[in-house]
Amino acid sequence: MTTIPENLFADLLENTVTKLLKEKLELLLREEIKNYMTVEQPLERNSLNGSYTRSFQTRYGTINELQVPRDRKGTFQTRLFRPYQRREGWLEEAIIHMYKGGMSTREVAKFIDSMFGSQYSPTTISNITNTVMEDIADWQKRPLEQRYSVIYLDGLYVKLKRNTVSSEVVYLVMGIDEKGYRQILGFYVGGHESSNGWVEVLKNLQNRGATDVLLGVFDGLPGLEEAFRKIYPKADVQHCVVHKVRATFPKVRVSDKTEFLDDLKQVYTAIDGDVAQAVFDGFKAKWSKRYPKEVNSWEEQLPTLFTFYQYPSMVREAIYTTNPIERMNKELRKRLKPMNSLTNIESAEKIIYLQVTDYNDKWFGRAIRGFADPDTKATFEKMYIARYGPLKEKQET
Repeated sequence: MTTIPENLFADLLENTVTKLLKEKLELLLREEIKNYMTVEQPLERNSLNGSYTRSFQTRYGTINELQVPRDRKGTFQTRLFRPYQRREGWLEEAIIHMYKGGMSTREVAKFIDSMFGSQYSPTTISNITNTVMEDIADWQKRPLEQRYSVIYLDGLYVKLKRNTVSSEVVYLVMGIDEKGYRQILGFYVGGHESSNGWVEVLKNLQNRGATDVLLGVFDGLPGLEEAFRKIYPKADVQHCVVHKVRATFPKVRVSDKTEFLDDLKQVYTAIDGDVAQAVFDGFKAKWSKRYPKEVNSWEEQLPTLFTFYQYPSMVREAIYTTNPIERMNKELRKRLKPMNSLTNIESAEKIIYLQVTDYNDKWFGRAIRGFADPDTKATFEKMYIARYGPLKEKQET
């Protein structure tokens, strides 16, 4: 029995597939021009005028001498590809996915050249990924839901090269709507994190339709609470308990850390707010002499650290911390880490947008545990009505 060499077998298979694909494409082209002549332009004095040949690169191989029919007036244009398109969109899509995966434009160009023999310069790769900028503009203007049970706010820093390299903030907003669906609502790149910056971010959300918000969850950045209440005065504020614990941790002696933090944990895992207050009183009595500043700091912030106790028990674990949005930030940092700095703000936006839309696709239509519970929904509905009025009436006004 004769064995066909593996490389020869691959060539035979590719030739067979491309031959079959060529036949099917030419059949589609003939039917397309036939429909054009008899249905789309039946009254025009026009006729067939043979065909011309061209090559067309597909994911299955290159089709040489593809026969494309034409008419005498030269008005027929196939919908299968653009006039000067020489390959399917698959390669451009692959380039965008490689870029999103962490490869630089130079690395992508080198890979494409080695795999397909296509001469793509880093500039060309960058131009291809620039098509994403149009999608970003549309995405950032898209309408939002009217109601959001929770909005998480957080910022991370990326190094951007303008005249010099400097760290600039990415404002990131995540929301859970009244159906319990979680998604990234927006991101905004540039400058240094500030309360004024957050005001502009929150105004943008409101202008895009997110007018009814029950709760904002974020860390203790000076001025952020004031900025949030300025745009959403009827919403509650939950300061991140995990951030507060992290800020306290370094100030406690090593010998006390385990016991101190175990006692503190009993405060924010209590069955309800009244029990939490009682547990804190015991915590204060035990530790205030040794750590007066740390205990006082917690006591002063208890109103916004205990907000989550006013919400249904099934969602408390999800709302006393910014962990959901921080996990997203972690993925962004992982993607951005290989790059010492990004050449411009558009490069940062492209990378972040591709990661964010992947995240939203992953969570599309998946209700967060606890938020889809009928009792939770009923409680939230009462809260929405008490603060903003019935949804139906609001839409009609």
